[in-house]
Amino acid sequence: MRTVILLLSLATILSGCATQQQTVYQQLGGSDKVAEIVDNFVTEIEYDPIILGYFEGSDIDRFKKKLTEQICVLTGGPCQYSGDTMEQVHQGMNITEGHFNRTVDLLIKAMDKAEVSHPMQNQVLKVLAPTRKDMLYQ
Repeated sequence: MRTVILLLSLATILSGCATQQQTVYQQLGGSDKVAEIVDNFVTEIEYDPIILGYFEGSDIDRFKKKLTEQICVLTGGPCQYSGDTMEQVHQGMNITEGHFNRTVDLLIKAMDKAEVSHPMQNQVLKVLAPTRKDMLYQ
């Protein structure tokens, strides 16, 4: 009986370890969920008169593709980012803290619409946060 209990306990521990080893990308739901978030985010931007101005003249299809790649890479997905650096992309935009935070709010709305749980949203924001310094006041 002790052996059975010990084996069940070990199986429980090992299954917990397997879950912990999943990437944020996998936990999020992979490519379909990332694409849904990016589509929702673009829609949110379209309806925000302040942030929309930053995208004037942008190739939105390219933006969506590169943002999808970037989220995939940063969350541990199997993608490669093929775009310019964040500094290059945001050069001359002079993005303020307020506008950056407003954009993060739009991303949160996009994840809400994609039915991403709040704990999972926090994980996504955590891996995206280091890019902040490359966008502000460039």
